[in-house]
Amino acid sequence: MLTKSSTELVRQQNSALVLASLRRHGPLAHTDISQHTGLASATVSAITAELEKADVLERREQQAAATRGRPRVIFGQRREAGYLIAVRISSDMVQYSLADYGGTLLDRFEEPRNHADVSTEPFAAAFVAALERLVERSQIRHDDVLVVSISSKGLVDSASARLVWSPVFGAEQVDFAGLLQPAWRAKILLSNETLLVAHAMASRMEKARMNDLHAVAALSLGHSIGLGIARFDRMGELTVTAPNFGHMLNSADGKLCRCGAQGCIEASAGFYGILRTAFEVPPDTIPAKFVPLAEMDKIALRARQGHRMSEYAFRQAGLALGQGLSRMVSLYETMPIAITGPGTRYFDLMQRGMEEGLLQSQQVRLFGAPPISVVPEEATLVLEGHLARALAEMDHDIIAAKAAQ
Repeated sequence: MLTKSSTELVRQQNSALVLASLRRHGPLAHTDISQHTGLASATVSAITAELEKADVLERREQQAAATRGRPRVIFGQRREAGYLIAVRISSDMVQYSLADYGGTLLDRFEEPRNHADVSTEPFAAAFVAALERLVERSQIRHDDVLVVSISSKGLVDSASARLVWSPVFGAEQVDFAGLLQPAWRAKILLSNETLLVAHAMASRMEKARMNDLHAVAALSLGHSIGLGIARFDRMGELTVTAPNFGHMLNSADGKLCRCGAQGCIEASAGFYGILRTAFEVPPDTIPAKFVPLAEMDKIALRARQGHRMSEYAFRQAGLALGQGLSRMVSLYETMPIAITGPGTRYFDLMQRGMEEGLLQSQQVRLFGAPPISVVPEEATLVLEGHLARALAEMDHDIIAAKAAQ
């Protein structure tokens, strides 16, 4: 019995290697799969045949580059093997996306949020209705949706799919598993949004074959402040975390944060913090629930025209961010940092303060500042992160279901 169980475990692990290789590199021939996974050609042939029979993979023909020769047989995911729904909850809207098992985006729509209503009850009803609408529009069944992947800024309990605290709903929690079960059999995934951004950035950098890539951080600037850290282990496996960076205590200046504490990074660097400083509002003033981009653009214009307090507000935001990042590199290591989110349009105004804050770390003074890049397309990164994590979960569940048969 032990031998049989061990053999089955090895088969599952090998199947997972094959599917992970196809996710990373796209459709491949047997020889390519064998090269990427290190598995014997006979093992790869047995696994692909089994997965093809189970309607998980499908074989395709790839015409040879030269005019002569038979087309090469390659294997890729069978797109109809299952579907996933990705939901992005942000300060101003909720975005719903439907993708197939091949990672192809099939449908998407957005619904604006009512900023005056912070109750979760109207949101919960709209959320369930939107999922129903998504499957109806694409004419697929509930049971064909294998994963519903949800993201939000804030604190999440991924094990129970519960949103614990968010800038959208505050301390009012949302139990997504309770909302969808038992009507939906899909697995419910809940992630911090910036964690998904970090995952996507690490995958992009890995595909670009960056030298000596051990870790990457993603810093999201906007209404709230988020941080994701992606790290590769010695085997190349990716681990991603999202520390509560925006609500890390940073100073004793009494600036009131949306979380109720005073002196958080976000209280200086979030849009509401910049607005409060620019207009010289007392630091203990209750933060604005939502600051439109048009209002932030006006403050930025004044700063670029030399208005002292507007310049100071962005400089202080950058300083708080730099001080927080200096602690990150001291605790972890120096790593590339990708700046993303709607606040990237004001990065030129924050950059000097951020550099000043980073230099407060001995690590930075001795070894130099981490490379910083600006990547504005946060929504695209979030979707990439959703797809990567949800499709990997689908692969795992499909292998486990095959083993149980």
